[in-house]
Amino acid sequence: MRVTPCQAALAAAIALNLLLLLCTRLAPGASPRCHPRPVPVASPGVTVILRDFDGPDHDVAATARSFSSLPGVTVLVVAEVSPYPPVPLPAGVAVLSLRPQPHRPPPRPELAVLTQHVALVPDGARAVPGLLRRMRDALENGDTKVVAAAVGRQRPRCLDLEVDVKAWTARYGQSDHRSDHRSDRSDRCGALDGAPAVLLLRTRDLFSLPFPLSRPVVTSLSLQAAARGWHLLLLPDSFPLSPRPPLSPHQQWKAENSQSRHHRALLEQLGIKLELLPDGTERWHGCTKDTPRCFGSILAQTPEYLLAGRWTPPCCLRALRATARHVLAQLEAAGVRHWLEGGSLLGAVRSGDIIPWDYDVDVGLYRDDVPKCRWLAAAAATGRPVEDARGFVWEKAAEGDFFRVHFSRSNRLHVDLWPFYSRGRGVMTKDTWLGHRQDVEFPERFLVPLGSVPFAGLSARAPNDPRTFLEFKFGAGVVEKPEYPNPGVRRLAQDV
Repeated sequence: MRVTPCQAALAAAIALNLLLLLCTRLAPGASPRCHPRPVPVASPGVTVILRDFDGPDHDVAATARSFSSLPGVTVLVVAEVSPYPPVPLPAGVAVLSLRPQPHRPPPRPELAVLTQHVALVPDGARAVPGLLRRMRDALENGDTKVVAAAVGRQRPRCLDLEVDVKAWTARYGQSDHRSDHRSDRSDRCGALDGAPAVLLLRTRDLFSLPFPLSRPVVTSLSLQAAARGWHLLLLPDSFPLSPRPPLSPHQQWKAENSQSRHHRALLEQLGIKLELLPDGTERWHGCTKDTPRCFGSILAQTPEYLLAGRWTPPCCLRALRATARHVLAQLEAAGVRHWLEGGSLLGAVRSGDIIPWDYDVDVGLYRDDVPKCRWLAAAAATGRPVEDARGFVWEKAAEGDFFRVHFSRSNRLHVDLWPFYSRGRGVMTKDTWLGHRQDVEFPERFLVPLGSVPFAGLSARAPNDPRTFLEFKFGAGVVEKPEYPNPGVRRLAQDV
């Protein structure tokens, strides 16, 4: 049968409509187009992101106007919520709110940046023709991930930075590295400090970070870059800084308070508990006597931070040392015969300190000597916690016949006190066994006489042959072969 052109056209139209109907059936609510929309290809320009500002005393409108006048530059204002009062932004400048709203889709800042490069610009900076392009050339022609340029007449201080994720610590130091990529004034830095700066990097690198737009921007990018082994290349060029009238005392207080608040929130977000500054001072961001400890209940002898590949937060180690020193001093003053036990003795023999992943301190004592210590005697007699003059809390443990001394009522970091007694024939035992490897009876000859070992900054009582004592409890080679308390859950080899 011969098919006429009209019949062929009609058949094709019917087939097309059937195909569209099939697509609609297979994807309800979707567009009749069965193929996905093509993913936009990043353009070669630069997106300027204005992130570090606080209202209402900011300069966002003028900063946005300055940079949006550059060819090939898109400006995006990013904040938790839209600036209030409303900012008269130039045409084409968009505002992106990061705070999720129940009636809107979740914010996706990576979808709002359609260029290959992004520049994070501080409030008050002014554009310089060609400088963003020079920064981009330095990025693409070098081995760095981030290029920086100062804002204003003061050049930022170039620092070394090491982020020890396992130890929850950021270590800053003076940097003397120079880059061969540009002039002698180009610096390779781990971090910048002391003056504002523009940071330029590839868009894909920025949004590969877990917290790409956290504030303060320079600190946030420096810490996350250091954790990945990236460095910042600080160019000799600079952007002008808009002159602004001096801040009033109240405005200065607000600015410093806001900066401190953002800094604390950032380090909490990144899991940094201790900053070691270039001048040797320490800045702590972890728990204190007035806050809960940094981790929850311990299950299977494995704290939750070990499962994340981290060791004990340094603030917790500091609190444990303080509690141990206090308890040992109280026992010594009261004439209580005591000694380091278990993992605490193991840490003392290995390094003179608490094991870096340990979460408590263990001390053995003679059960007959408990009444000699007023705090232990009070806790044993009343069954209730007793707070001493320095805020440490002594109590009888709920898990069995032993005692605990807590760092404070709020912070339950603790020292466990295990009462031992002679079972006859010179064998020491105790009433409570919790299934730990150190829960074994041992000859009393290890305690007669007692010896001593360095521990947490003092000389602590210990068995007279600590190495043999530890091998008796844990097995041969335990001092030289460190391992987590429960290797069946996680092994040390996974983290070293």
